Amino acid sequence: MTEQPAPADHARQQLEPAAADAVRAYAARTRANADQLAAVLEDIAENGLPSVEDCTPWEELRETHLARLAKQRPAVA
Repeated sequence: MTEQPAPADHARQQLEPAAADAVRAYAARTRANADQLAAVLEDIAENGLPSVEDCTPWEELRETHLARLAKQRPAVA
């Protein structure tokens, strides 16, 4: 037995055009990220895990990401 949502008694609130565009852009980025993750998982399934020598340590990835975030954020006095 599948559950279906009850029909709404009221109309949905429409978004402003700029907000709708922002939601669409977010959906596109999310879809692209999901596609990239799926491709990595498919590669692992097909070829196995990469060797340790071919991987980047997570600490290095973390530091790179934190440095990128620090560049985006203005310094606080």
